[in-house]
Amino acid sequence: MLRCVTALVVTIAAALPAQAQRVFQGNALRGELVVTQPPEARLNGKPVRLSPGARIRNTRNMIQLSGTLIGQTLPVHYTLDGAGELRDVWILTEAELARKPWPTTSEQAQTWVFDSTMQRWSKP
Repeated sequence: MLRCVTALVVTIAAALPAQAQRVFQGNALRGELVVTQPPEARLNGKPVRLSPGARIRNTRNMIQLSGTLIGQTLPVHYTLDGAGELRDVWILTEAELARKPWPTTSEQAQTWVFDSTMQRWSKP
């Protein structure tokens, strides 16, 4: 009986993160990422590097190694560090991709308004 309860608790705990809505930072931009040869990549068709501490999260919000993504074109939200390298990357689900508008440039992010509770952007 104890084994059954333990197995049930572990199963529920493992499923919870997949059900939760991800929270994106207010400075996260939307783009298209192609990892070429880590740490090298292309973001919106332009060369970019993954920072030394870069984190790529897959659609289940689990860390994904950049080497497993080589050559794939991925819709993402991302942040850059002070040197302009990719810091945080979230591979988007269909539902997240459907949230529009979402800024693709820092200029848009500076002029639009972000509601962190609803995870929505609005244009002025």
